[in-house]
Amino acid sequence: MAVKTKTVYFCSECGHESPKWMGKCPGCGAWNTFVEEKVSKVATKGNKKGLVSRSRPVRLSEIESLEEPRVSMPSKELNRVLGGGLVAGSLTLIGGEPGIGKSTLLLQNILSIRNKTILYVSGEESATQLKLRADRLGKVADNTFILCETSIEGIFTQIDNVNPQLLVVDSIQTIASSEIESAAGSVSQVRECAAALLRYAKESGVPVILVGHINKDGAIAGPKVLEHIVDTVLQFEGDRQYLYRILRVIKNRFGSTNEIGIYEMVERGLKEVTNPSEMLLSENRDEEMSGITIGVTTEGVRPFLVEIQALVSSAAYGTPQRSVTGFDQRRLNMLLAVLEKRARFRLSQKDVFLNVAGGLKISDPAMDMAVVTAVMSSNFDISIPRTTAFVGEVGLSGEIRTVTRIDQRVAEAEKLGFTRIFIPKGNLKGVKENFKIEVVEVGKVEECFRKLFE
Repeated sequence: MAVKTKTVYFCSECGHESPKWMGKCPGCGAWNTFVEEKVSKVATKGNKKGLVSRSRPVRLSEIESLEEPRVSMPSKELNRVLGGGLVAGSLTLIGGEPGIGKSTLLLQNILSIRNKTILYVSGEESATQLKLRADRLGKVADNTFILCETSIEGIFTQIDNVNPQLLVVDSIQTIASSEIESAAGSVSQVRECAAALLRYAKESGVPVILVGHINKDGAIAGPKVLEHIVDTVLQFEGDRQYLYRILRVIKNRFGSTNEIGIYEMVERGLKEVTNPSEMLLSENRDEEMSGITIGVTTEGVRPFLVEIQALVSSAAYGTPQRSVTGFDQRRLNMLLAVLEKRARFRLSQKDVFLNVAGGLKISDPAMDMAVVTAVMSSNFDISIPRTTAFVGEVGLSGEIRTVTRIDQRVAEAEKLGFTRIFIPKGNLKGVKENFKIEVVEVGKVEECFRKLFE
């Protein structure tokens, strides 16, 4: 069979293929993303059309809806994010910044599984490095095999020898196929190797976990088709200045996409944080300070309390500053405009600094009331009691809009010892649960301030 080699251009964002270089990708609209690669194809005789012979159409009514068998992971946080564990035959992708703890998370989980044969393929670290990490984690398992290989053909050869029940590839950007001339990590290599591992997972029923690098924009490196191929995409996030890590699900065909898992980086690996509210609330202070409020947010079905810190001061250089950490700056500008227009507070000539304690990034609109009360607390230099929490979305007309899961939010604040919580008016309608915490219902921003500072 003759080998045909040709030069093609691939879009590094979406994987669109073109015979010539183009400035703008017609697939995703990105600029200057085409890279040149050489592709070798083996010419085969005949024209084979159709699917594999064993594939046949089946009536939808004849298909049995069975519960997907899952592999339970030792980490409860990872299990909840996955929707109950790894589904047999699934392909899971975990992405994150270098050194954030992706390999540590996987290694300490698979070393705790004793009843399955596991093959850990490393294309970045040597076997000695992995052994040192396992010793640091304090876990060694005889059922875990380590393979240092970057060839996809070599990996499948060892898969036939080991017959694993769980496969981990760290990382997909280091794996290459000899049938493609381009370097490892290129668009075509990542796409073809991921497709080969997908076929293996679906045919054998073995769950496969892939580790992926991310680019400077925070997205998973390689073609966008990689995220379409896999069943689940997890993002491991965190700030190097903090010990906490957040495992967030971006895509999940077998569960919810609104769950997060929280870990703390300790000397012996990653430790699960079972009560994130304690993590996100600062230590107890001897005296109350202005500009600090507590809001109740949710991620998936999990409610937790977050500390909002605000500092308002006179603009020293004429043009007021708006500095935000962990919150959407455009939303803060909108809330400040609402305070200026609807509540008649003059903030246009003042600097406003806002921070979410704990290094968390909040996108929940239910935190609006906590933000505006923190700003006004700092502006008037009046402290708010530490046992008061806030929940509510602020609209452009100054009204406090209702939010979801209000009963769970109120219950979480009550569980942590808070004595009063401000919520939108009518939000508890239909909720039969009786709360011991004092619930204050407000409908406008001005009403909230009157009841808070009276």
